[in-house]
Amino acid sequence: MGDGEQDPGDARRPRWVYRAGAEPDPRFSLANERTFLAWVRTSLALLAGGIALEALSIPAQPGFRLGAALVLITLGLIAIVQGWISWARTERSMRIGAALPGLSIGAVFVGGIVVASVLVVIGLLW
Repeated sequence: MGDGEQDPGDARRPRWVYRAGAEPDPRFSLANERTFLAWVRTSLALLAGGIALEALSIPAQPGFRLGAALVLITLGLIAIVQGWISWARTERSMRIGAALPGLSIGAVFVGGIVVASVLVVIGLLW
């Protein structure tokens, strides 16, 4: 580095990710970023769905409707946290040449969406 040049690892956050290892191929980092943005979209969709269940007047029993809304909102919050953690772990793994981490929370999303769907159906049929 020449005079006045800053190490890119010092300027970017989180430092525990960017200070590790070597800079990976930009295509892989950008693909990882697109995956993170997909988690953001998923989170927004789950939050919007949960809010819509309570905000719109659908003909469902209030208890079941509220339960489904809370499940969707909780999943939306989990999704954004999971997306950021997954992005950081994957970026760090690429930088240090380690195996990429797997999706450890997929079953939670499947189960949560099934529960929310069942609550809505029961609420509509009750």
